[in-house]
Amino acid sequence: MKSVSTFAEKLQAATQNNKSLLCVGLDVDAQLAPPHLLERDDWIVEFNRGIVEATHDLVCAYKPNVAFYEAYGAQGMRALKATLELIPDEIPVIADAKRGDIGNTASAYASAMFDHYGFHAVTVNPYLGRDSLEPFLERDDRGIIILCKTSNPGSSDFQDVLCQYEDRTIPLWELVAERVVEWNTRGNCGLVVGATYPAILERVRGIADDLPILIPGIGPQAGDLQGAVRAGAPRQDSLAIVNAARQVIYASRGDDWKQAARQAALDLRRDINDARPAFAELR
Repeated sequence: MKSVSTFAEKLQAATQNNKSLLCVGLDVDAQLAPPHLLERDDWIVEFNRGIVEATHDLVCAYKPNVAFYEAYGAQGMRALKATLELIPDEIPVIADAKRGDIGNTASAYASAMFDHYGFHAVTVNPYLGRDSLEPFLERDDRGIIILCKTSNPGSSDFQDVLCQYEDRTIPLWELVAERVVEWNTRGNCGLVVGATYPAILERVRGIADDLPILIPGIGPQAGDLQGAVRAGAPRQDSLAIVNAARQVIYASRGDDWKQAARQAALDLRRDINDARPAFAELR
């Protein structure tokens, strides 16, 4: 069997093996977690253990948002590292960290995410330019998922602003997509485009035909799931990562929380695959 060494290869393998584009966001929140778990000092790890055990055969990736762990201080960061050790080796894990800085600071961020914690990919912010991302881009074996058009309404404040580029006038998000394609010399780049903007997602997929696209916003932000899947994963081999967090991991706060999370993940995987002719056998 061919070894899986890069993020894209690992993502493709998990997508095919689990017939899934679903990514579960491991965003821990004591106000939403089952109350009986909070009696334990290690409740974060135990909660994530239950979610991973319930869903690992239904996902193409997991995505912990680092901020939710930082909020619990040293305990939270220890729990984050312990959580990564619970996830099966064949499932890629994305750090939702949105890092972006220059020089040694960028190098330290990359080392922390990839070397200390062992994430397979990380979200980054391109606002400071290519040199701020170089410590991430030089890692052939890791994924660098670059913010392009985020799912929040305020994304239009900057991302929709028209720019003069060569002989064209295009929105900033389009310029970002084109630049990331140019930067993808090592085959390790991806983009973030929200499900709340399926028309933009379709355009970005046309620009970045073979890049992984992380698609947030299908839950409380009410993104168009069917439209986003069709736009972001038009081919059988399209690398798309449809993220869902709260609607899966907090499907129940009762004793059935693990079963409820599994059912929610099953339902989402089915709904995603219903929009994909390639996975028609799962309908």
